[in-house]
Amino acid sequence: MAGHGIPEAYLDGYAGILAAAAATGRRLTREELSSRRALGERAADAGIGLRALVGAHLAATRADWPAAGTASADGVLAAVEQAVDALAEGYERAQRLAVRQQEAARREFIDDLLHGRSDLGRLAERAERFGLRLSFEHAVAVAQGPSGYEEGDTVPREVEAALIGRFGNRSILLTTKEGRLVCIAPGDQSEVLAFFAKHAYAAIDGGRVVIGRPQPGPGGVVQSYEEALNALDLAERLELDGPVLRAADLLVYPVLTRDRQAMADLVVHTLGPLRQARGGAGPLIDTLTAFFDSGCVAAEAARRLSLSVRALTYRLDRIHQLTGANPAAPVHRYTLQTAVIGARLLDWPDQPL
Repeated sequence: MAGHGIPEAYLDGYAGILAAAAATGRRLTREELSSRRALGERAADAGIGLRALVGAHLAATRADWPAAGTASADGVLAAVEQAVDALAEGYERAQRLAVRQQEAARREFIDDLLHGRSDLGRLAERAERFGLRLSFEHAVAVAQGPSGYEEGDTVPREVEAALIGRFGNRSILLTTKEGRLVCIAPGDQSEVLAFFAKHAYAAIDGGRVVIGRPQPGPGGVVQSYEEALNALDLAERLELDGPVLRAADLLVYPVLTRDRQAMADLVVHTLGPLRQARGGAGPLIDTLTAFFDSGCVAAEAARRLSLSVRALTYRLDRIHQLTGANPAAPVHRYTLQTAVIGARLLDWPDQPL
């Protein structure tokens, strides 16, 4: 073993290179530099620390100094500097390659995990390398901001630092997918996703976070992820209030749209007559939306629409005249509200049904 516990193989040829270069004060040849870079790469691959490697070469320099003969100190030190610089260059190159390979493996795993494109048994084995035990329940939270994010961007790094600072590793995986932030956590640790939602919303500076329901087994992650994405789409189309939403609270909407044709029939039958109004059905649907979202309180609905209460009341009366359904009457309210939800989900009347 050489100094600093480094095997002699990682100093191979160094004494000869030092003596030959220092004797005449020449620079190291291309082949000599290449051999030092190759040794640096091998050392990095073997897990030898760079400080220990450089220390061993400096120790060898002291031990082999007499081999330089009458060479000046400047000549010896210039040769040492070149050799160590090439050694470090090779070492760092190997490290960068290893990092890229690790990032590629991580990205491939995340893609397979979130899209279920791999054998579940094999996926579970790979997951353990990233701190996930897929035999347990997992839940996924998705944050979408005004701009997209990639791995290594400032926002993902800030959120990840906050999570690790609060919870440590704790089987948490934070990543990006299609410009969104994605957090995967054990299903019984709801506080983790709540913390992620809070910090992600603050970091993305205007956007929305949706938390999927915990789902069991290796396929649970993709189920929770898809549920969160669907809930995010619903929240955008329905313009739901609140920066943080839970998919469990939105389950009624997929139920309503499961039979699309039935929902389309309800929308056209109930709200179709509103197209006869001056200005079309759009303003009156917006009126119904504000009225129902405000708990059927006319003053609050008028405030949301920047209307007077009198103008709002006129619109509600017009809706009653055209549809035969009174928005203020409990017997008609559910049908109208369901039809309005359907219209927003189906993008009617902008899109034909």
